[in-house]
Amino acid sequence: MTSAPAIGFEYRPSRGLALGLTGMVLLAMLSIALSGLPGWGKLVLASGAMALVLASRIRQATPPASVGWSPDAGWLLLGRDGVETPAELASHRMLAGCLVLELRIGERRQVLWLLPDNSDSDTRRRLRMRLAAGQGARSPTVI
Repeated sequence: MTSAPAIGFEYRPSRGLALGLTGMVLLAMLSIALSGLPGWGKLVLASGAMALVLASRIRQATPPASVGWSPDAGWLLLGRDGVETPAELASHRMLAGCLVLELRIGERRQVLWLLPDNSDSDTRRRLRMRLAAGQGARSPTVI
């Protein structure tokens, strides 16, 4: 049996996901503003919520320019600066037609959301098939 061919794709952050997250933050701020809390309570709660949003944005690693997986090399991320970095698949999920990959790069983690607006359906389908077959978790050891 021949080994599975490598899969590679360019990665760009999803605009739909960014819009959805922005909408959720705005709704959270609106709900705080319309709550029955006193003015200082609204200010503290809104400031805390915004601090959490900013902290999560800072903690999130810069997204890679492209991603590749091969049976021999495993997962490779090509940074925007042209540096290739090996990664290990920590987990994967399928959420309503969206593929979510969590890759570990040393101590850091990189979460990649593959949605219809930032990846083609064929790439998502091939990745789902490989991941379902257990091929994407770790590259096999060659003796």
